[in-house]
Amino acid sequence: MNRNSFVQNGAQKYNGGRSSLSGWLSTPQGGYVLDWELAQFDSAVEDVFGFRAVQIGLPELDFLRQNRIPYRFSLALEPGAALAADPLQLPLASQSVDLVVLPHVLEGHPNPHDVLRETERVLMPEGQVVISGFNTGSLWRLRQIFTMPMHKTQSPWDAKFISLLRLRDWLRVLGFELNGGSFGRYAPPFRDKLWLDRFEFMEKAGARWWPIAGGIYVVRAVKRVHGMRVVTPAWRRERARRRALAAIPQRSHKEEHE
Repeated sequence: MNRNSFVQNGAQKYNGGRSSLSGWLSTPQGGYVLDWELAQFDSAVEDVFGFRAVQIGLPELDFLRQNRIPYRFSLALEPGAALAADPLQLPLASQSVDLVVLPHVLEGHPNPHDVLRETERVLMPEGQVVISGFNTGSLWRLRQIFTMPMHKTQSPWDAKFISLLRLRDWLRVLGFELNGGSFGRYAPPFRDKLWLDRFEFMEKAGARWWPIAGGIYVVRAVKRVHGMRVVTPAWRRERARRRALAAIPQRSHKEEHE
């Protein structure tokens, strides 16, 4: 789905009272976040290769659009969707996927560490995961803290923000290694596009002077398997063994003096 049609459909859901993340992303405030995130995901996935890639959550948007893996698909988290899945029990074989993207999945789940564990299960060795989340050290976190209780049931203020330090520790425990990432969206979380535009100058200033205070982060990590070695097929090993044992033609004493 393209950006314009998503905004139209999402706005209808949001105005209808649905406080989903997809609905919020269609608002000026959410679109401010979404435009930056899509650009970051594009950059993070474009050089990841393999055979299978999966996006978990927000199937209305294509966070894999710049990836060239031949088999790409999305799994929804909402029950009843065409391709719905439990992020703790993904319908995927172990070590069967080369790339997983998790746009704001962890902070919306009661067991984010277990979601990462399940992601590790389905990823191939050296497979990669791309994750986005709200930064706990930002103005967006302050906005969440001071939001009225009646409004904390709406996205994204109902989410449990996860600090990048904690996420990094979780990834490390599961055998992942960070290999890319960035912070973005430094303007205060205004609702109106007019005010967001007026504070656009904070994007460059923030990236230069307080880079870790961006409202959003997108990180990429690779699954490392220590001690892993490439196992060649049996027929290749047998061919190599025969070559190694093949007799080397010997020249006769007479031939050496001719």
